[in-house]
Amino acid sequence: MDLKECANCGYKSETSFKDDICPECGKTFWKCENCGYTLTASSPPEACPSCKQKCLFKNITCYTPECGGPGNIDSRL
Repeated sequence: MDLKECANCGYKSETSFKDDICPECGKTFWKCENCGYTLTASSPPEACPSCKQKCLFKNITCYTPECGGPGNIDSRL
């Protein structure tokens, strides 16, 4: 069985994190769909710190070995 590991704190679980959020630290990688700015936070901000627009943010945290494993951003997203 593959363990899921948080890219931020290293917490490991045999099951997927609910809503892709680590239960230990609550943080994940987010990417602004407008300008591509990335940040680490428990939830995305209302406005992007870079482009200052109210944007959608995509969870781009890597949870599998195919994208480099823990501590990496999933470049496929």
